[in-house]
Amino acid sequence: MSFSDRGMPTHQELVLPVLQAVKNLGGTARSREVVDEVISLLPNSDALIEISYPNRPNMSVLRDRTEWGRSTAKLVGGLEQPNRGMYMLTDFGEELLALPESEAITLVKATYKERIRERRMENYQKPGSPSEPQNDVENEHEEPSAEVIAETQADKEEYSNWEEQLLNRLHQMSPEAFEKFVLYLLRRYGLKLTHIGGTADEGIDGIGTAPLSPVLSSRVAVQIKRYAPNGKPITREVVALFQRDAQTKGAERAILVTLSRFTEPARKAATLTTPTVDLIDGERLAQLIKDDGESGVRLEPTVNEKWFDQFE
Repeated sequence: MSFSDRGMPTHQELVLPVLQAVKNLGGTARSREVVDEVISLLPNSDALIEISYPNRPNMSVLRDRTEWGRSTAKLVGGLEQPNRGMYMLTDFGEELLALPESEAITLVKATYKERIRERRMENYQKPGSPSEPQNDVENEHEEPSAEVIAETQADKEEYSNWEEQLLNRLHQMSPEAFEKFVLYLLRRYGLKLTHIGGTADEGIDGIGTAPLSPVLSSRVAVQIKRYAPNGKPITREVVALFQRDAQTKGAERAILVTLSRFTEPARKAATLTTPTVDLIDGERLAQLIKDDGESGVRLEPTVNEKWFDQFE
């Protein structure tokens, strides 16, 4: 049985949810924000998110296809990319969302085929290209074209190497050392925290305050789980138990940090009751470390020489 037979939308069918996600997020959004918002919008996403590739059990088919859908939305002109990792809804994207769903999907598929043919003709005309342009767009419904795959991969490459190296290094730390590092990082972002270690921590690894304004703060509890980056995700039950433990400590807010990821039910549970939980998975943790700039990661500037060609 194919993934589509199991209810999994194709990359073309995900274009409209991608556009709606960016609109919901204010018209612009980062790559990961788009994927997370799409998953929250889709019906039956709790079941779909658990489907993985047979040869890649840690890779969610839904997340993968949503990334393809995001690249497809850009290819057909529904999104533009002002800079790496950031997407913006276009006028054409707004027009697609205003159409009845069936008409919009038909237009997406027709535009997709035309854009792929245009790109392949451009490549065909370049020196050293194959004798004839490929013409198999009609068969590219279930799986994306090579152009979409390349676009998606390019969006991942900026962070993939350093991020993978960073998460693997963090996983090599002892559980206690990892807890100390995460609390150090959160303090860098203005939180005032006390480390609660050992077997008597009652599900809380850090307790303290988070600033809300120059004169207001909120009591916050922190739980840190050093799960493998590609290991099991944090479940709804773990989030719910942490919420109860945090509430017992009088926390008004909570933060749950892992090197792994969260299931969709876990993400929903985080905001259903108090204290609400801010979820920081491996990808977001890596981004926080990079943005801090002084916590073990520093990206050197690189020159994109081709970017300047547009002024010639």
